[in-house]
Amino acid sequence: MRAIQIDRFGTPDVLAIVDAPEPEIGPGEVLIQTVATSINPVDDKTREGAIGEGTPPLPMTLGWDLAGIVVDGGDTGFRAGERVIAMSHQLNTGRGTWADLVALPAQTVAAAPRSVSPHEAGTLPLAGLTALQTLDWLAVEAGERLLIAGAAGAVGGMALQIARARGARIDALVSREAHVAFARDHGADRVLTDRNALQGRHYDAVFDTFGAFVTEAVADGGRYASIATQAGPVPDLSSRGVRTTVNQVREDGAGLDELAQLVDDGSLRLRVHCGFGLPEIRAAHAHFLQGGLAGKVTVAF
Repeated sequence: MRAIQIDRFGTPDVLAIVDAPEPEIGPGEVLIQTVATSINPVDDKTREGAIGEGTPPLPMTLGWDLAGIVVDGGDTGFRAGERVIAMSHQLNTGRGTWADLVALPAQTVAAAPRSVSPHEAGTLPLAGLTALQTLDWLAVEAGERLLIAGAAGAVGGMALQIARARGARIDALVSREAHVAFARDHGADRVLTDRNALQGRHYDAVFDTFGAFVTEAVADGGRYASIATQAGPVPDLSSRGVRTTVNQVREDGAGLDELAQLVDDGSLRLRVHCGFGLPEIRAAHAHFLQGGLAGKVTVAF
């Protein structure tokens, strides 16, 4: 079968389509034929060698996102022919999803949303679970005030819509005027482009997607979550009774079920900037590196 692997770190030129052995499923695992995936920042960092300690050994198959079709459900209850989505924590497990066939634990797999194509569904797992799990940690309830820093990005855009579906009152901090309309259209009550405009505003919870560290904006007794692991820990705010975390995504089939339902009921809209075929994987990565994308870059198998 085909798999996208690297045997060294570097530019997109190190990406190679190789002939890899087909995986065999064990107890509790599902064999899935990949239809589509998407490129995430972690894929880019892994390819160029920026992850450092904890990177799986080379050669490695890349990829976290997966939309596909069950080939063999084994003893899991999944049936052959079912459309599914999954997220594999490639850095922890070494199980990359960029292959024709992928064997994954059933608890990482969920039925795909019915209302979108596999290419759209392939953009959901990593970004969606990061948004969902961080909002769950923040425990944002209906009527509470939430600030999302980076609300136009892949994770921030999903967090904005999920929080709106939960009844939160949301302000969005975005990096440029071009993002204002998106944030307003997807649930923000107020959209800011200047962090200085946060002076005097106090939020029950802050969701920081890029290391903005707008800690002055969280109210005493509130919650502050960052997903920007590369930016380091959130400053200690315990003197103000503020709980803080740097949240890292985990595999979560139940969370994917919740996300798929939000997509199907219209609460969560997915964004595809452009799509590439598997033979164009280097071009897909090069396009991803341009930045400023209005959605995710997808890869079709």
